[in-house]
Amino acid sequence: MERLQKVIASSGVCSRRKAEELIKNGKVKVDGKIVTEMGFKVNHKNVVEVDGIKIEPEEKEYYLLNKPRGVVSTVCDDKGRKTVVDLIETDKRIYPIGRLDYDTTGLLLLTNDGAFANAFMHPKYEIDKVYVAKVKGIVKAKHVIPLQNGVVIDGKKTSKAKVKIRKTDLKTNTSMVEIIIHEGYNHQVKKMFEAVGLEVLKLKRERVAFLTLKGVASGKYRKLNAKELKQLYDVINHKK
Repeated sequence: MERLQKVIASSGVCSRRKAEELIKNGKVKVDGKIVTEMGFKVNHKNVVEVDGIKIEPEEKEYYLLNKPRGVVSTVCDDKGRKTVVDLIETDKRIYPIGRLDYDTTGLLLLTNDGAFANAFMHPKYEIDKVYVAKVKGIVKAKHVIPLQNGVVIDGKKTSKAKVKIRKTDLKTNTSMVEIIIHEGYNHQVKKMFEAVGLEVLKLKRERVAFLTLKGVASGKYRKLNAKELKQLYDVINHKK
């Protein structure tokens, strides 16, 4: 059994907030009867109509996108900038799972499956997110150790991270650092490096769980297959 507004939103007809408005205004019927109760629950046997049109479950879609720089991780943007949704050809109402900053590149998942998205983003499941950062300065143990132990950003201490120095360049005074986290705070990676005195010049997410960008060029995408989805659910269920 699921709440009526959630079922309507899951069908792709509208957002959950809009579904609540439709219910409140008497625009929704269940088995031929108008329902205005917000907590009303239905199952797959019930016939739900919105403005006289029977809704059907929306087929779920799952995409892996290699997000380029200069694209926002939202469904729409009030500044008219290109969004990650604009890059994917589909008639489904998809949205990004989490977000990458405007100038951050790399792996981003998108879907129209709310339950999957919520589970995947929840920090308790500790899904690995692997980033590679180009930072200003030569990274040393004094920078790495605090990151590994967790640093305080915005009044919260981050969980322990896995950190590896990939390369340093004395001529340009820069370093390439791999960092693995499983949280998703706003601008988290940049703020973590800032907390240890390092400025991030470029940032790319290379892997999420076992998924990589192999074969997916910048700005391109592909659908996840059934085997990958099963593996992702296995990762989530293993952490429960």
